[in-house]
Amino acid sequence: MDNMQPKALKATVEKDEYNDNLIDRLFIWLFSLKMSQALGKGTEITGYDGFVDLSKQIMQGRNAQEQQVIVAKVLQSLVPSPALWAIRTFSSPTRLVCVLNAWFAAQLFVWLVGPCEVEEAEINLEDGTVRSQSSAVHIKKCRYLVDSGCVGMCVNMCKVPTQTFFTEKFGIPLTMTPNFEDLSCKMIFGQSPSAVELDAAYTQPCLKHQCPTASLAAPICPKLS
Repeated sequence: MDNMQPKALKATVEKDEYNDNLIDRLFIWLFSLKMSQALGKGTEITGYDGFVDLSKQIMQGRNAQEQQVIVAKVLQSLVPSPALWAIRTFSSPTRLVCVLNAWFAAQLFVWLVGPCEVEEAEINLEDGTVRSQSSAVHIKKCRYLVDSGCVGMCVNMCKVPTQTFFTEKFGIPLTMTPNFEDLSCKMIFGQSPSAVELDAAYTQPCLKHQCPTASLAAPICPKLS
């Protein structure tokens, strides 16, 4: 089971202030555009707050699987199908490929998740051996999780679709392990994701002091089902 604390936050976490540069704003605009197209409607809110608002709209009236399907369509629309096929066909998840993916993720995803850094990771390979490589990205405090305040949004619209996209579409296994205590996260390229029944993310309660729609009585965030 993933190493993840099952407790909810005990106090409200203050949002960090971000000064998005031109490239950051371009990524926010592009992702927001693709999300609007998938939804068939947009939002009047601008910038990163608008991006989060669109995420909340995707969640409304949809179960976890339906949310993941929409986000999967958004991700696939960002990369041409021939490019996905070529990467999946002619590339394999070698140490170098995983390390390069971690480096690029640490540079390109700052607008989405906040400051992050590459770390060493122990990868459990399919043959039972363990390989050490610098293919983990430590997200110090996830901007998306802080701004959404929702376990379900983290799992359904970030963790699962991203894992699936890299693992199945790129052919590069990826495991994401959010920590709902300190709102950090770790992305490990080269590590295949756990089965749902073994993934501690699916046992998490609501972030009671963060989520405006938190269910205080439910032992597990109801948006995970």
